[in-house]
Amino acid sequence: MEIEIIYTLWLRQIKRYFRSKSRIIGSLGQPLLFLLAFGFGFGPIYQKAGQGNYIELLAPGIIAMSILFTAVFSGIEIIWDKQFGFLKETLVAPVSRLEIMLGRTLGGATVAFFQGLIVLVISLFAGFKIESTSMLFTAFLFMALIAILFTALGTAIASVLEDMQGFQLIINFLIMPLFFLSGALFPIENLPAIITKINPLAYGVDGLLGALTNRIHFGFTTDFLVLGSLVVVLMVIGSYLFSKIQI
Repeated sequence: MEIEIIYTLWLRQIKRYFRSKSRIIGSLGQPLLFLLAFGFGFGPIYQKAGQGNYIELLAPGIIAMSILFTAVFSGIEIIWDKQFGFLKETLVAPVSRLEIMLGRTLGGATVAFFQGLIVLVISLFAGFKIESTSMLFTAFLFMALIAILFTALGTAIASVLEDMQGFQLIINFLIMPLFFLSGALFPIENLPAIITKINPLAYGVDGLLGALTNRIHFGFTTDFLVLGSLVVVLMVIGSYLFSKIQI
């Protein structure tokens, strides 16, 4: 029964995503803008500075960005369901709220992961080259961890809010600094060390860079342990806050 509920909610999230073609296309707009504008705009400058191909640094960061935004903003669906009463139908079911939260989180994370895959394919057409295809599984693992982590964060925040505008303001206030200070656009070595060490996205971007380009700062073990630990913590926090939703 538990697995069935989780699977049903997971599948519902995915079906909702694929039913909206405009949502798929719209969510690709920002990653494409960053990839093309920064890649071809700053690429020559980066190369003249003797740093190599900027696309190799940029593409993993844009993949992480696509996952980040899609994952976090999946939480807005909870507020939408609260306002229109759909969440009540789920919460009155004879199942634990932990299972409901887990199913929704995994569904949102799957959608975010798929979004990252699309951006990865687009990056290949933009000139990005994967150093070793044998490391693709490692890259997929980090993409999945980023997706689960930030979907859980979005769910936790949405669980205590009633207003979609307020959710968007809070999320933008949080994720924009996380993104710009993660090493997604600039070499992480050039960013303040104290900030990158407390930025969870920095470990995801670092893991993707290492897996796709063999360029890594913290190390795979550190990246995995930090992201894995944060996933567990945020899943627990998200489950607790979700369980406090009043219907």
